[in-house]
Order: sequence, then structure tokens, then C-alpha cells
Amino acid sequence: MRKHNKKIGLPPGSVVFTGNKKVDNVHTHYLAYNETYCNDQIIESHSKTILKKPSSEKIDWYDIRGMHDTDLITQVGQIFEIHPLIQEAIVDIHQRPKFEEYENGIFITLSSISFNSTLLEIKKEHVAVYFNSGFMLTVQETDSDLFAYVRKRINTGKGKIRQRGADYLAYALIDSIVDNYYIVLDEIEEVIEDLEKRIIENQQVQDKNKIHQLKKELMSMRKSVSPLREAISKFSKTDNAFIEHSSQLYVRDLYEHTIQVMDTVDATREILNGLHDLFISEMSLKMNQVMQLLTLISVIFIPLTFLAGIYGMNFVNIPELKYENGYFVLLTVMVVIFIGMLLYFKRKKWL
Repeated sequence: MRKHNKKIGLPPGSVVFTGNKKVDNVHTHYLAYNETYCNDQIIESHSKTILKKPSSEKIDWYDIRGMHDTDLITQVGQIFEIHPLIQEAIVDIHQRPKFEEYENGIFITLSSISFNSTLLEIKKEHVAVYFNSGFMLTVQETDSDLFAYVRKRINTGKGKIRQRGADYLAYALIDSIVDNYYIVLDEIEEVIEDLEKRIIENQQVQDKNKIHQLKKELMSMRKSVSPLREAISKFSKTDNAFIEHSSQLYVRDLYEHTIQVMDTVDATREILNGLHDLFISEMSLKMNQVMQLLTLISVIFIPLTFLAGIYGMNFVNIPELKYENGYFVLLTVMVVIFIGMLLYFKRKKWL
């Protein structure tokens, strides 16, 4: 409830940002293109000079950096006739990934993730994608360019994007985010490999905390991937007029990628469970080795203590007490017992 307390009591379609401000200078990256034309520029956050309805001759892509600027979202929504519920969902960072069809366009939300290998934390960024024929709107929380590779492909004319519609661009944008999931999983696997090596060689108590932290972060990642898989499934099966049949083939391939990511996340969690068991086993082994050493020391000194106890009693009639070399004989017997037991333990491979 704390996540949504800003919206309590407001009517549906209220544009209220539910996150924290992450960008000081809100701006819009505008990219218009077709097969022979490309215009790439950055415009002022509330400039109306370039905000105009798309034409059938090119694709207009507006990439807004700064989701907290609700005035800008409202302005864009009014100009491009975006449904109020979409505007509301765009600025609600707690929305789960989903795919929704509206009369004027298609709306998709998803999460971009990054991994901090030092803090062992997965950071999420809410991303909103809205498109129709000839128009694409993406909104990001931060100033980072999540779609840099797609933008580069458009500017250089590589690939099929320049020859296809906004639906193919939507596929390319989502595909770039899903591809980043693989990078995050690779980074987590590297951390796990280092943890496993350290646990075997010289484990530390904090390693257990790291294992639990990674399991927690993977669970968080799974909560982002699982609903995204459902959204991509709907994307691949829709017969909406804004999506060409040829694009659905690529979306189905994207759906397979989300399944692979899910399988990899589950497999990595199983590896962490095994790593936790390995940690416990190594701890038990070290404890057993310590207990074994202490037991052997105790076993060696039991007979020596027994002999020392006998000749330490205050009885007058102990014949050996008056023997001139009795002290040296007793020490010799003790040394022989000590060496004999060490050799026996060595033969049994207890040492």
C-alpha cells in the first residue's frame, strides 16, 4: 500500500508518478526515419515545435528521459490522443510488465535491469512503450540510453528497421532489453563462480550472506521476467491492425528468448541452492577436522594423565616413588606412549 499511497482516492486515468525523481534535465530524443530518410535530434522537454501527429511516410519515435515529468506526459498524451489509462500506467513504476491493446495504439510496459557486482544488487528501471501506425513513444526513468544499439542501427541503416513499421521497432526495442537480461545473468554467474572457488578454498562467514542476497535478487528478476513472458505471448498472438504478420514471426522468437531467460534464472537459483549446501558441507567438514584433531589430542593425553594421576596421589606406600630413576623411567614411558599413538594414528590415516 505504501507504494501506491500517492494514488489513493484519485479517479482512474490520473497521471501521478509513483517513483523517485532520477533525472534533473528532462529531454526527449526524437528520431524520424524511413528507408531513405533519417532525422535524429534532442528537443526541449516541453517544446511543441516537433510534437505533431505522425504521417504515413515515416516513423516518428519520441524517447522521453524523465518519467517524473507528468506535465510532459499529459501534453504528449493530448497531442497524440493517448488514452488516459495509458498515461497513468506510464508513470506508475510499480506496474507489472503487460501488453494492452487500445483503439489508437498498443501499450507495453516492462523492466530494464542492471547488476551491481559489488553490492550484489539488481536495479530495475520501468520502461513504457506505446506505438501505432507510424508512431512510437518510449518513456524511461533515467537518462541512460537503453536503446542505444537500436538507435545506432537506424542511423547507420543496418538491419531491417528502416524498411519496417513501428511494430518492428517495438520488437527491436523489447528485444534489446531482453538481450540485456542475458548480460545480467552472465555477470551473476561470474560472481557465483568466484563464490564457489572461495568457498572451496577459504570460505568466509559473509559468503553465506552473499548467497542469500543473490537468491533474493534472482527472485526479484524472476518477478520481472515471468509477466513479461505473458506479455510477449500476447504480443505474438494478437491480430491487431497495427502489427504486421511478418513481425509476429520475430516476436515469437522473442517469446522463446524470454522462456530461455526464465529457465536460466531458475537454473541459477538451483545452482545457488547447491552452493548453499556446499557452504554448509564445507563448514561441517572444517568443524569435523577440528573435532578430530581435538579428539586425537585428548586420546593421546588420557593415558599420560592417568600415569601422572597415579604417581601424583598422596599415598605413602608407592614403591616406585623411592626408586632413584623412577622419574626418568616414567617420562620415558610417557614419550613411548605418545610416539606410539602418533604412529598408530598415522597408520590409520587419522593424521
